[in-house]
Amino acid sequence: MKTSKTRNIIRWSIISLLLIFGIFTVGGSFYLIHFALLPKEKVVKSRNTALERTFKDYPYMKFWIDSLNNCKAIHDTVIVNPEGIKLHGYYLKAARPTHKTAVLVHGYTDCAISIFPIAYLFNRQLRYNVLLPDLQYHGQSEGKAVNMGWKDRMDVLEWTKVANGIFGNNTEMVIQGISMGGATTMMVSGEKLPSYIKCLIEDCGYTSAWDEFDYELKNMFGLPKFPLLYGASALCKLRFGWSFGEASALKQVAKCKLPMLFIHGSADTYVPTRMVYPLYKAKPQPKELWIVPSAIHAMSYHDNQKAYTEKVAQFVNKYIR
Repeated sequence: MKTSKTRNIIRWSIISLLLIFGIFTVGGSFYLIHFALLPKEKVVKSRNTALERTFKDYPYMKFWIDSLNNCKAIHDTVIVNPEGIKLHGYYLKAARPTHKTAVLVHGYTDCAISIFPIAYLFNRQLRYNVLLPDLQYHGQSEGKAVNMGWKDRMDVLEWTKVANGIFGNNTEMVIQGISMGGATTMMVSGEKLPSYIKCLIEDCGYTSAWDEFDYELKNMFGLPKFPLLYGASALCKLRFGWSFGEASALKQVAKCKLPMLFIHGSADTYVPTRMVYPLYKAKPQPKELWIVPSAIHAMSYHDNQKAYTEKVAQFVNKYIR
Protein backbone atom coordinates (compact mmCIF):
# COMPACT_ATOMS: atom_id res chain seq x y z
CA MET A 1 0.00 0.00 0.00
CA LYS A 2 2.76 2.39 1.00
CA THR A 3 4.79 1.36 -2.04
CA SER A 4 1.88 2.12 -4.38
CA LYS A 5 1.31 5.49 -2.71
CA THR A 6 5.03 6.32 -2.97
CA ARG A 7 5.05 5.42 -6.65
CA ASN A 8 2.06 7.69 -7.29
CA ILE A 9 3.77 10.57 -5.50
CA ILE A 10 6.94 10.06 -7.55
CA ARG A 11 4.95 9.74 -10.77
CA TRP A 12 2.96 12.92 -10.17
CA SER A 13 6.06 14.77 -9.02
CA ILE A 14 7.81 13.88 -12.28
CA ILE A 15 4.74 14.87 -14.31
CA SER A 16 4.53 18.18 -12.43
CA LEU A 17 8.21 18.90 -13.01
CA LEU A 18 7.88 18.09 -16.69
CA LEU A 19 4.84 20.37 -16.96
CA ILE A 20 6.69 23.19 -15.20
CA PHE A 21 9.72 22.62 -17.42
CA GLY A 22 7.50 22.63 -20.53
CA ILE A 23 5.67 25.79 -19.50
CA PHE A 24 8.97 27.50 -18.69
CA THR A 25 10.48 26.46 -22.03
CA VAL A 26 7.50 27.46 -24.16
CA GLY A 27 6.86 30.69 -22.29
CA GLY A 28 10.53 31.60 -22.20
CA SER A 29 10.91 30.83 -25.91
CA PHE A 30 8.00 33.10 -26.79
CA TYR A 31 9.48 35.84 -24.61
CA LEU A 32 12.91 35.48 -26.24
CA ILE A 33 11.40 35.67 -29.73
CA HIS A 34 9.43 38.80 -28.86
CA PHE A 35 12.38 40.38 -27.06
CA ALA A 36 14.90 39.75 -29.85
CA LEU A 37 12.88 39.64 -33.07
CA LEU A 38 9.62 41.43 -32.29
CA PRO A 39 10.27 44.59 -30.29
CA LYS A 40 7.26 46.14 -28.54
CA GLU A 41 6.86 48.50 -31.46
CA LYS A 42 7.87 47.81 -35.04
CA VAL A 43 11.37 49.11 -35.53
CA VAL A 44 10.40 52.23 -37.42
CA LYS A 45 12.86 54.96 -36.65
CA SER A 46 11.67 58.14 -38.30
CA ARG A 47 13.97 59.96 -40.67
CA ASN A 48 14.10 62.94 -38.31
CA THR A 49 14.92 60.85 -35.21
CA ALA A 50 17.70 59.02 -37.02
CA LEU A 51 19.06 62.28 -38.44
CA GLU A 52 19.08 63.91 -35.00
CA ARG A 53 21.19 61.09 -33.61
CA THR A 54 23.50 61.19 -36.63
CA PHE A 55 23.98 64.96 -36.28
CA LYS A 56 24.76 64.53 -32.58
CA ASP A 57 27.42 61.89 -33.21
CA TYR A 58 28.75 63.41 -36.44
CA PRO A 59 28.14 67.22 -36.37
CA TYR A 60 29.70 67.76 -39.81
CA MET A 61 27.02 65.53 -41.35
CA LYS A 62 24.32 68.21 -40.98
CA PHE A 63 25.82 70.52 -43.57
CA TRP A 64 26.32 67.64 -46.00
CA ILE A 65 22.84 66.16 -45.63
CA ASP A 66 21.21 69.61 -45.70
CA SER A 67 23.02 70.35 -48.95
CA LEU A 68 21.89 67.00 -50.40
CA ASN A 69 18.29 67.72 -49.39
CA ASN A 70 18.44 71.24 -50.84
CA CYS A 71 19.42 69.91 -54.26
CA LYS A 72 17.10 66.88 -53.90
CA ALA A 73 20.02 64.47 -54.23
CA ILE A 74 18.69 61.90 -51.72
CA HIS A 75 16.28 59.64 -53.57
CA ASP A 76 13.78 57.16 -52.12
CA THR A 77 13.20 53.88 -53.90
CA VAL A 78 10.96 50.89 -53.20
CA ILE A 79 11.04 47.28 -54.34
CA VAL A 80 8.86 44.26 -53.57
CA ASN A 81 10.76 41.06 -52.77
CA PRO A 82 9.65 37.56 -53.91
CA GLU A 83 7.66 37.14 -50.67
CA GLY A 84 5.60 40.23 -51.51
CA ILE A 85 7.25 42.35 -48.81
CA LYS A 86 7.69 46.02 -49.68
CA LEU A 87 11.23 47.24 -49.04
CA HIS A 88 12.47 50.82 -48.90
CA GLY A 89 15.87 52.29 -49.62
CA TYR A 90 17.75 55.52 -50.37
CA TYR A 91 20.29 56.19 -53.07
CA LEU A 92 22.76 58.95 -53.88
CA LYS A 93 24.62 59.46 -57.11
CA ALA A 94 28.24 60.50 -57.05
CA ALA A 95 29.04 64.13 -57.86
CA ARG A 96 30.43 62.96 -61.20
CA PRO A 97 29.27 59.93 -63.20
CA THR A 98 31.08 56.79 -62.09
CA HIS A 99 30.70 53.03 -62.14
CA LYS A 100 31.97 52.80 -58.54
CA THR A 101 29.08 51.87 -56.24
CA ALA A 102 28.60 50.92 -52.58
CA VAL A 103 25.60 49.16 -51.03
CA LEU A 104 25.61 49.88 -47.29
CA VAL A 105 23.73 47.80 -44.72
CA HIS A 106 22.67 49.10 -41.30
CA GLY A 107 22.60 47.31 -37.95
CA TYR A 108 20.08 45.82 -35.54
CA THR A 109 17.08 48.08 -34.73
CA ASP A 110 18.61 50.86 -36.83
CA CYS A 111 17.67 52.10 -40.29
CA ALA A 112 19.36 53.23 -43.48
CA ILE A 113 19.78 56.78 -42.18
CA SER A 114 21.98 55.47 -39.35
CA ILE A 115 24.66 54.35 -41.82
CA PHE A 116 24.83 57.73 -43.60
CA PRO A 117 28.24 58.44 -42.03
CA ILE A 118 29.62 55.52 -44.06
CA ALA A 119 27.71 56.87 -47.06
CA TYR A 120 29.61 60.14 -46.49
CA LEU A 121 32.86 58.18 -46.59
CA PHE A 122 31.99 56.56 -49.91
CA ASN A 123 29.94 59.28 -51.61
CA ARG A 124 31.65 62.46 -50.44
CA GLN A 125 35.22 61.29 -49.93
CA LEU A 126 35.67 58.35 -52.33
CA ARG A 127 33.20 59.63 -54.96
CA TYR A 128 31.04 56.49 -55.10
CA ASN A 129 27.38 56.07 -55.87
CA VAL A 130 25.66 54.63 -52.79
CA LEU A 131 22.48 52.73 -52.04
CA LEU A 132 21.24 52.23 -48.48
CA PRO A 133 18.37 49.78 -47.87
CA ASP A 134 16.10 49.56 -44.85
CA LEU A 135 16.15 45.88 -43.88
CA GLN A 136 12.89 44.05 -43.18
CA TYR A 137 11.08 45.28 -40.04
CA HIS A 138 13.36 48.34 -39.95
CA GLY A 139 12.96 51.91 -41.14
CA GLN A 140 10.27 52.23 -43.80
CA SER A 141 10.45 48.60 -44.95
CA GLU A 142 7.76 46.05 -44.22
CA GLY A 143 8.44 42.66 -42.65
CA LYS A 144 7.15 40.23 -40.06
CA ALA A 145 10.19 40.32 -37.76
CA VAL A 146 13.88 41.09 -37.47
CA ASN A 147 15.72 38.46 -39.53
CA MET A 148 19.22 38.84 -38.07
CA GLY A 149 20.55 39.09 -41.63
CA TRP A 150 19.50 35.65 -42.84
CA LYS A 151 16.46 36.40 -44.99
CA ASP A 152 17.87 39.89 -45.48
CA ARG A 153 20.79 38.46 -47.45
CA MET A 154 18.50 37.73 -50.38
CA ASP A 155 16.94 41.19 -50.16
CA VAL A 156 20.39 42.80 -50.25
CA LEU A 157 21.16 40.80 -53.38
CA GLU A 158 18.00 42.25 -54.93
CA TRP A 159 19.16 45.72 -53.91
CA THR A 160 22.49 45.20 -55.67
CA LYS A 161 20.55 44.53 -58.88
CA VAL A 162 18.58 47.72 -58.33
CA ALA A 163 21.77 49.70 -57.67
CA ASN A 164 23.41 48.31 -60.78
CA GLY A 165 20.42 49.41 -62.85
CA ILE A 166 20.14 52.86 -61.29
CA PHE A 167 23.83 53.60 -61.73
CA GLY A 168 24.25 52.55 -65.33
CA ASN A 169 24.30 48.74 -65.57
CA ASN A 170 28.10 48.60 -65.62
CA THR A 171 28.92 49.12 -61.97
CA GLU A 172 31.74 47.78 -59.88
CA MET A 173 30.36 47.30 -56.40
CA VAL A 174 31.33 46.87 -52.77
CA ILE A 175 28.89 45.76 -50.08
CA GLN A 176 29.60 46.98 -46.55
CA GLY A 177 27.61 46.38 -43.38
CA ILE A 178 27.96 47.22 -39.70
CA SER A 179 26.88 44.97 -36.79
CA MET A 180 23.83 43.01 -38.00
CA GLY A 181 24.59 44.62 -41.35
CA GLY A 182 28.08 43.13 -41.14
CA ALA A 183 26.59 39.70 -40.50
CA THR A 184 24.17 40.28 -43.37
CA THR A 185 27.09 41.16 -45.66
CA MET A 186 28.85 37.92 -44.70
CA MET A 187 25.65 35.95 -45.25
CA VAL A 188 25.35 37.53 -48.70
CA SER A 189 28.94 36.54 -49.46
CA GLY A 190 28.16 32.82 -49.47
CA GLU A 191 25.56 33.11 -52.22
CA LYS A 192 26.17 33.08 -55.96
CA LEU A 193 27.10 36.71 -56.59
CA PRO A 194 26.80 38.74 -59.79
CA SER A 195 30.03 39.73 -61.50
CA TYR A 196 29.65 43.43 -60.67
CA ILE A 197 30.18 42.75 -56.94
CA LYS A 198 33.95 42.98 -56.51
CA CYS A 199 34.56 42.96 -52.74
CA LEU A 200 32.90 43.10 -49.31
CA ILE A 201 33.53 44.80 -45.97
CA GLU A 202 32.06 43.59 -42.71
CA ASP A 203 32.32 45.63 -39.53
CA CYS A 204 31.66 43.89 -36.17
CA GLY A 205 29.30 41.19 -37.45
CA TYR A 206 28.57 38.01 -35.47
CA THR A 207 29.38 34.40 -36.35
CA SER A 208 25.72 33.33 -36.28
CA ALA A 209 22.39 34.34 -34.78
CA TRP A 210 22.70 31.29 -32.51
CA ASP A 211 26.09 32.38 -31.16
CA GLU A 212 24.98 35.97 -30.64
CA PHE A 213 21.78 34.99 -28.82
CA ASP A 214 23.70 32.42 -26.75
CA TYR A 215 26.14 35.15 -25.72
CA GLU A 216 23.39 37.66 -24.91
CA LEU A 217 21.34 35.08 -23.00
CA LYS A 218 24.30 34.51 -20.69
CA ASN A 219 25.41 38.15 -20.62
CA MET A 220 22.03 39.78 -20.02
CA PHE A 221 20.07 37.11 -18.16
CA GLY A 222 22.69 34.71 -16.79
CA LEU A 223 20.91 31.76 -18.46
CA PRO A 224 22.31 28.75 -20.33
CA LYS A 225 21.32 28.05 -23.92
CA PHE A 226 19.33 24.94 -22.96
CA PRO A 227 16.38 24.87 -23.14
CA LEU A 228 15.35 28.42 -24.10
CA LEU A 229 17.60 28.93 -27.11
CA TYR A 230 16.58 25.59 -28.58
CA GLY A 231 12.91 26.33 -28.03
CA ALA A 232 13.15 29.87 -29.41
CA SER A 233 15.06 28.68 -32.48
CA ALA A 234 12.39 26.04 -33.19
CA LEU A 235 9.65 28.63 -32.70
CA CYS A 236 11.46 31.01 -35.08
CA LYS A 237 11.63 28.25 -37.69
CA LEU A 238 7.91 27.56 -37.26
CA ARG A 239 6.81 31.20 -37.38
CA PHE A 240 9.33 32.85 -39.70
CA GLY A 241 10.91 30.04 -41.69
CA TRP A 242 14.50 30.14 -40.39
CA SER A 243 16.40 28.91 -37.36
CA PHE A 244 19.14 30.59 -35.32
CA GLY A 245 21.76 28.02 -36.31
CA GLU A 246 20.79 28.33 -39.97
CA ALA A 247 21.56 32.06 -39.87
CA SER A 248 25.31 31.47 -39.94
CA ALA A 249 27.77 34.04 -41.25
CA LEU A 250 30.54 31.55 -40.42
CA LYS A 251 29.24 28.94 -42.87
CA GLN A 252 28.60 31.56 -45.53
CA VAL A 253 32.05 33.20 -45.50
CA ALA A 254 33.62 29.75 -45.92
CA LYS A 255 32.03 29.68 -49.40
CA CYS A 256 33.09 33.20 -50.37
CA LYS A 257 35.85 33.64 -52.95
CA LEU A 258 35.65 37.44 -53.24
CA PRO A 259 37.96 39.73 -51.23
CA MET A 260 36.67 40.65 -47.79
CA LEU A 261 37.86 43.13 -45.17
CA PHE A 262 36.99 42.23 -41.57
CA ILE A 263 36.85 45.14 -39.08
CA HIS A 264 36.23 44.72 -35.36
CA GLY A 265 36.80 46.90 -32.30
CA SER A 266 39.14 45.42 -29.71
CA ALA A 267 36.82 46.54 -26.88
CA ASP A 268 33.56 45.23 -28.39
CA THR A 269 31.45 43.54 -25.72
CA TYR A 270 28.16 43.46 -27.65
CA VAL A 271 29.42 41.30 -30.49
CA PRO A 272 32.56 40.13 -28.68
CA THR A 273 35.81 40.67 -30.53
CA ARG A 274 36.64 36.96 -30.32
CA MET A 275 33.92 36.23 -32.91
CA VAL A 276 35.90 37.82 -35.72
CA TYR A 277 38.78 35.33 -35.53
CA PRO A 278 36.89 32.16 -36.58
CA LEU A 279 35.18 34.22 -39.28
CA TYR A 280 38.50 35.40 -40.65
CA LYS A 281 39.95 31.90 -40.43
CA ALA A 282 36.99 30.36 -42.27
CA LYS A 283 37.15 32.86 -45.13
CA PRO A 284 39.37 31.78 -48.06
CA GLN A 285 41.87 34.27 -49.45
CA PRO A 286 41.86 37.10 -50.39
CA LYS A 287 41.02 38.65 -47.02
CA GLU A 288 42.21 41.29 -44.56
CA LEU A 289 41.63 41.81 -40.84
CA TRP A 290 41.77 45.08 -38.93
CA ILE A 291 41.30 45.05 -35.15
CA VAL A 292 40.65 48.66 -34.15
CA PRO A 293 42.33 49.48 -30.82
CA SER A 294 39.97 50.40 -27.95
CA ALA A 295 36.87 50.64 -30.19
CA ILE A 296 33.58 49.44 -28.71
CA HIS A 297 30.74 48.00 -30.76
CA ALA A 298 30.03 49.78 -34.07
CA MET A 299 32.23 52.73 -33.10
CA SER A 300 35.37 51.97 -35.11
CA TYR A 301 34.57 54.64 -37.69
CA HIS A 302 33.31 57.18 -35.17
CA ASP A 303 36.49 56.98 -33.08
CA ASN A 304 39.00 56.58 -35.93
CA GLN A 305 37.56 58.37 -38.95
CA LYS A 306 40.83 59.17 -40.71
CA ALA A 307 42.35 55.71 -40.21
CA TYR A 308 39.03 54.00 -41.07
CA THR A 309 38.63 55.99 -44.28
CA GLU A 310 42.22 55.24 -45.32
CA LYS A 311 41.80 51.52 -44.56
CA VAL A 312 38.57 51.23 -46.52
CA ALA A 313 39.94 53.28 -49.44
CA GLN A 314 43.12 51.20 -49.56
CA PHE A 315 41.07 47.99 -49.62
CA VAL A 316 38.47 48.92 -52.23
CA ASN A 317 41.05 50.57 -54.50
CA LYS A 318 42.64 47.16 -55.00
CA TYR A 319 39.50 45.73 -56.55
CA ILE A 320 37.49 48.71 -57.86
CA ARG A 321 39.23 51.15 -60.20
